[in-house]
Amino acid sequence: MSKIKASKGAPFARILGVGGYRPTRVVPNEVILEKIDSSDEWIRSRSGISTRHWASPEETVTAMSVEASGKAIAAAGITPEQIGAVIVSTVSHFKQTPAVATEIADKVGAGKPAAFDISAGCAGFGYGLTLAKGMIVEGSAEYVLVIGVERLSDLTDLEDRATAFLFGDGAGAVIVGPSEDPHIGPTVWGSEGDKSETIKQTVPWNEFQVGDVSKLPLNQQGEIKFPAITQEGQAVFRWAVFEMAKVAQQALDAAGITADDLDVFIPHQANMRIIDSMVKTLKLPEHVTVARDVETTGNTSAASIPLAMERLLATGQAKSGDTALVIGFGAGLVYAATVVTLP
Repeated sequence: MSKIKASKGAPFARILGVGGYRPTRVVPNEVILEKIDSSDEWIRSRSGISTRHWASPEETVTAMSVEASGKAIAAAGITPEQIGAVIVSTVSHFKQTPAVATEIADKVGAGKPAAFDISAGCAGFGYGLTLAKGMIVEGSAEYVLVIGVERLSDLTDLEDRATAFLFGDGAGAVIVGPSEDPHIGPTVWGSEGDKSETIKQTVPWNEFQVGDVSKLPLNQQGEIKFPAITQEGQAVFRWAVFEMAKVAQQALDAAGITADDLDVFIPHQANMRIIDSMVKTLKLPEHVTVARDVETTGNTSAASIPLAMERLLATGQAKSGDTALVIGFGAGLVYAATVVTLP
């Protein structure tokens, strides 16, 4: 017989508040076209993107996260001191250590919570949400701040015709707290590491350390390029459209609902064609509101789902209490899908 006392938390968990931050600079496709041979029509037809937000030097990963977190905390109606854990999903915080979550926790006034970063690409928000739910039910935290934040403009090769137009910056945050009823469904998540080369960083950081310049990519002026995100577009598109629709359906099944029970669909804002294809494959009814924030925000990776959620609620396209299917997918390749009640 074990001598260890069992932990006890809340029966269930739910999202209590959401907040978002988009950098002030809006970048139209015309700016992207200055360095690639393409057209506004081609970019729109391939991705659905017309503009994206790029951060200024002052709009750091920390600064954007603090702004989004403040809004989420206020919306949830709690004080920062009640936060027991801070989870930050990002691939664009350039310090290997310490975790940026610790700095954010301090700046939002959270006291001394558990704080850590995760790297799960565009599925990062779903991963963080699942971890937060487990903490609350297990009893190790009463309220958890989950943040998805990216400055992907720092990791964009503006000379790469396949990706230069895709990425944007921003932060989205939610407060997850206790609930007497289930408002976050079972998570369907996983990885397909055999496809890890389809989305990746062009050059590992340590390549800059060894000093062999011949191995490093150069820009049009012959200067060494900073590492960037690259992808095999067609392979990623096919995987997202066909495989992720299956995962989304599994999340509906796990939650015990059908597409007819949904009010909102919030997929990762990667590409409008992917979103539209998933809607068709899932046979979502006309009444389901679909997030299409990618048009004006671009692909913000881990930040895209909470940013899209925040915009739907702020514009009245969705309302508190709506049932939403959320799914993130990206580099790894990794994915996470679940059904939630909107705050």
